[in-house]
Amino acid sequence: MTLTPEKTSELAEKFGKDEKNVGAVEVQVAILTERIRSLEDHFKKHKKDNHSRRGLIKIVSKRRKLLKYLIRRDYEGYQKLIKDLGIRR
Repeated sequence: MTLTPEKTSELAEKFGKDEKNVGAVEVQVAILTERIRSLEDHFKKHKKDNHSRRGLIKIVSKRRKLLKYLIRRDYEGYQKLIKDLGIRR
């Protein structure tokens, strides 16, 4: 369920300036999205795991707050990130 350091650096390189730039908002949203997707796979097998479901809700709300910040700061960057990650349809 957790991300490997290699996957984190790959996301940082793709959405940030370099692989060490994991603090950028775009990179944080990408990392949270990967964690959400891995938890979705977990819940397909373990339907009654309510403790992990609470963690999922916290991750989703954190991502929503970061996206709200990104809309205010850079709307075009927000649109590009949403398209690249495939979050909104």
